[in-house]
Amino acid sequence: MDEFSLIDHFFKPLASKREDVLLGIGDDAACVRVPQGKNLLVSTDTLVAGVHFLPHWDAYDIACKSVMVNVSDMAAMAAEPCWVTLALTLPELDKNWLASFARGLKDSFSPYNLTLIGGDTTHGPLSITLTILGTAAEGQTVLRSGAKPGDIIVLSGDLGAAALAIKFLDHKELSQPEKTELMNKLLHPVPRVDLINILRNYATAAIDISDGLSADLNHICVASGVGACLNKEAIPVHRLLKKYCADEAVDLALTGGDDYELCFTVPEHRLSSLMNEFQNAHLHCYPIGVIEKASGLRIKDANNQCHNLIPAGYTHF
Repeated sequence: MDEFSLIDHFFKPLASKREDVLLGIGDDAACVRVPQGKNLLVSTDTLVAGVHFLPHWDAYDIACKSVMVNVSDMAAMAAEPCWVTLALTLPELDKNWLASFARGLKDSFSPYNLTLIGGDTTHGPLSITLTILGTAAEGQTVLRSGAKPGDIIVLSGDLGAAALAIKFLDHKELSQPEKTELMNKLLHPVPRVDLINILRNYATAAIDISDGLSADLNHICVASGVGACLNKEAIPVHRLLKKYCADEAVDLALTGGDDYELCFTVPEHRLSSLMNEFQNAHLHCYPIGVIEKASGLRIKDANNQCHNLIPAGYTHF
């Protein structure tokens, strides 16, 4: 099996028919039709063996995570995910690994009506690069740069489970159901596409939590030219953090990353309406702080004492 038969066998079947795909896998470039009145959004993520995943993890799980982290980028900008390209570098041609990887892609594409439209396969150290393309109506894209002093900082869910999964990979005290729950959080994050319409209606700025709350919130602050003050007691942490490492639970939430919940800002006068929207949709959200004019991050402790917070999270270099 060579490169082209590999593509034909494992990846061409993933090219589901969307009416907006004019040319997909098989030509020198893909061609898609972007609906009138919509903007095209493009995001790329690379996952490298030994950095983003362990080489012995199941190829199905690796594929799922590769897709979900890209879909999360679309959700953070209130965009509808549509098309994907894949650049796959393989140390060897392992048909069983490829079959599992292709199944993971297929199952991950299905809930979002995603289709594979092209890419590349090469020989080398194992890495997966996905580029996702999505659309948003003109004027409805949510950026990092729109936060204003007085806006309330909101989280879409609890944090820290993925960081705990990495920290406790070989922990003996975890029960099997607990380990399974944590590994699912790490390997199968659920992008918050269910919040796209809410973001469009309420958010002044947004980002997904990939590198840690403090690092990602700081990206919003820098892009918006503002600062932020968090309420330590209001930051939602996963229940297993409270059980196994209560003293460092908030630190893991602030710096751990890989949660793929959304952090966004809303005008204070719209917070009550937002909370009602979440309640009516049977969803949860958590106000955790406020955007301030002074640059930098700060955090209030249980005694209402304010401390400077140095943004920290995952960084490659």
